[in-house]
Amino acid sequence: MRKSKLSKVEKLDKLEMIISLTKQQSIQILIVVGLLYIVLVTVEIPFVFQTGFSSLSQEPSTRLPRLASQADVQDKEAPTRPLNWVSKNSPSPTQLHHQPHQLTTHSLILSNLSFDAKTFDPTAKDGSLELHKSAKLAWELAAHSETNPNIALLKDGEDYVMVSQFMMELQGLRTVDGEDPPRILRFNPRLKGDWSRKPVIEQNTCYRMQWGSAMRCEGWKFDGQVKCEKWIRDDNDHSEESKATWWLKQLIGRNKKVPVDWPFPFAENKLFVMTLSIGLEGYHVNVDGRHITSFPYRMGYTLEDATGLTLNGDIDVHSVFAASLPTSHPSYAPQRHLEMSNRWKAPPLPEQAVELFIGILSAGNHFAERMAVRKSWMQHKLVKSSNVVARSFVAMHTRKEVNVELKKEAEFFGDIVIVPYMDNYDLVVLKTVAICEYGARVVSAKYIMKCDDDTFVKVDAVINEAKKVPEERSFYIGNINYYHKPLRSGKWAVTYEEWAEEAYPPYANGPRYILSSNIAIFIVSEFERHKLTLFKMEDVSMGMWVEKFNSTKPVDYLHSLKFCQFGCIEDYYTAHYQSPRQMICMWDKLQRQAKPQCCNMR
Repeated sequence: MRKSKLSKVEKLDKLEMIISLTKQQSIQILIVVGLLYIVLVTVEIPFVFQTGFSSLSQEPSTRLPRLASQADVQDKEAPTRPLNWVSKNSPSPTQLHHQPHQLTTHSLILSNLSFDAKTFDPTAKDGSLELHKSAKLAWELAAHSETNPNIALLKDGEDYVMVSQFMMELQGLRTVDGEDPPRILRFNPRLKGDWSRKPVIEQNTCYRMQWGSAMRCEGWKFDGQVKCEKWIRDDNDHSEESKATWWLKQLIGRNKKVPVDWPFPFAENKLFVMTLSIGLEGYHVNVDGRHITSFPYRMGYTLEDATGLTLNGDIDVHSVFAASLPTSHPSYAPQRHLEMSNRWKAPPLPEQAVELFIGILSAGNHFAERMAVRKSWMQHKLVKSSNVVARSFVAMHTRKEVNVELKKEAEFFGDIVIVPYMDNYDLVVLKTVAICEYGARVVSAKYIMKCDDDTFVKVDAVINEAKKVPEERSFYIGNINYYHKPLRSGKWAVTYEEWAEEAYPPYANGPRYILSSNIAIFIVSEFERHKLTLFKMEDVSMGMWVEKFNSTKPVDYLHSLKFCQFGCIEDYYTAHYQSPRQMICMWDKLQRQAKPQCCNMR
């Protein structure tokens, strides 16, 4: 009996052992299954991406009609288009799996290549330098170092300055080949690098590459809005300045006024929305819905002249929207500026000699400039009475349609002389010789003046200057340059082959000067005898010719800053770089006031 009881205990122990082993095996099996599941999932993920989610697209593709070609895709529309369209000619999923490069062509829209400023070597001689320059402009959208900054001066010990800025410009059509187009408006936020060492917004205009006076947040009002808010800086200067100002106002007994201060509206690596709107008196700029600054219209610069919008500098433009823009731009068809009215016709040439002949250098497509001259200073009583004669000298243009309009203009107004050659800057000197010939031989003028079509002439003042010289004396009057040296680089570069000497002879700036008639006769005579030296810079050429004449007969050189070289000054004799609207404005002011005044707001 005892033996049988022991046998039952042993059986129970064996049963418990079997159950325990079974549980352990089950756990191990579950672990193995779990690991296998993880492995399968891990293997499946790249398969799904490589096949372009073809497994997801199989179900809808079976319900949709198959297309035989890409042309069918363009003709038919599917309510639910699969991610990977399968056609009769399409490779099977198996083929797709074995040829992943075919899918890469269709799925990737961004190259994996990495570019940076070191991609092109600026020291290489294989053409990489130009690529480096272009890439530099493309990549540097944040603050960058400049060793020769245009908006600041380096301090002692500084090798560079960090610059961060961008420019928004309303530009007009280019008036002269080789020059930048006029800027109807330039909006120039400078985050870093300004000469003031502060973040500022500068606004300005430019005509014939001559900038006006920059507006840098004056705080005046028009259209009910301030021109520019008073910025605060992210440092302690503002708080200290405010405390000092507060104590000063307390001492002098002024009531404290709460200023309207705003943070500078632009920051690096920060998105913004900027809106440019047009008011009755000027332009208004809003940033992120808040008015920031305004800029008044300047005489001679109107929105109708703007034919393009440019954005450049350290800025990444996401999108541009335009609304309510002018529907017509007169500058696109300059001949439309011509007002075919008998009122503006030139009087017939007098039979007797005239006192002053004014030759105007002009280009074939400068219809607006010539029309502005007719409506402004050519309306002077001395010109209308034929005591003074003015003519525009124009060469042939490269565009046939311009020459057709030019011929019509010349025949109607009777104030244009066409010089028979194809217009080119290096040949402008031929127009100067033609002016001398016309003034000396055709109208037998006592004095001969040369000017440009963007020059406003105060006719009576010019004659009075010429009359100051005794009649028996030869003279050369203008804004005289002495000991000027040739520029060896840039737009006006002169090579040593063209001019070997280190300095030019004395010469008057090209936009306007006056000669006695005997000098003009000498120039024409030398030209006809093929002894006249022709240099591409016509004002320097005139200086050479006068110097040669001076070697046989003395010449009085008379210098006056009132023959303005750049822009306009009060009480001028002539004013240069004047737009057509400025010319009309200056004439209106001259009619109302005895003293000549400028219209360029500089």
